[in-house]
Amino acid sequence: MMENEVKTIKNKNLPNQLTMARIFAIPVFIIVLMMGFRVTATIIFIAAALTDMLDGKIARKYNLVTNFGKLMDPLADKLLTMSAFICFVGLGDVPAWMVIVILGREFIITGMRQVAAAEGIVIAAGWSGKIKTVCQMVAIPLIMLNNWPFTLLPVVIPMDQIALWAALVMTIWSGAEYIIKNKEVFSMKNKA
Repeated sequence: MMENEVKTIKNKNLPNQLTMARIFAIPVFIIVLMMGFRVTATIIFIAAALTDMLDGKIARKYNLVTNFGKLMDPLADKLLTMSAFICFVGLGDVPAWMVIVILGREFIITGMRQVAAAEGIVIAAGWSGKIKTVCQMVAIPLIMLNNWPFTLLPVVIPMDQIALWAALVMTIWSGAEYIIKNKEVFSMKNKA
């Protein structure tokens, strides 16, 4: 990359702009999905999910990691995936209890991270949490596309349901792992 391009990336903080683009895409995604335009919604979702991979790589490569990015990047991811799952309940694609489990895990872990952060402790994302996110990011497009392209096979493989159940299992697994590894967060006393 040329020096001027690097300066432009640094001056405009491209990773933060990508994170904001993902956040602004969420209401568009919801409207399009709820109107029944599933292919368009899938394209929007995949594009938004790809910005998540891009912003982190760019931020690390060009030393553009900011407090804004540390806060907003994971929040944008959660807003995107949770929006999809909540819409799926409304559309009858996913049982409400599954979404409650997934949402519950996200609220618990986010709360733990906030309490720890207030004490100056960083709870880093573990591999199980990353696998959970990948499972969700795979399940969501498959659910939106009604299991396409697997419906084209001679024997239909319900990959949408397999990915959904994998996401649920990893949600529970990673949530339990975070709680066990960071149980001291629950016993922190307020210094005020």
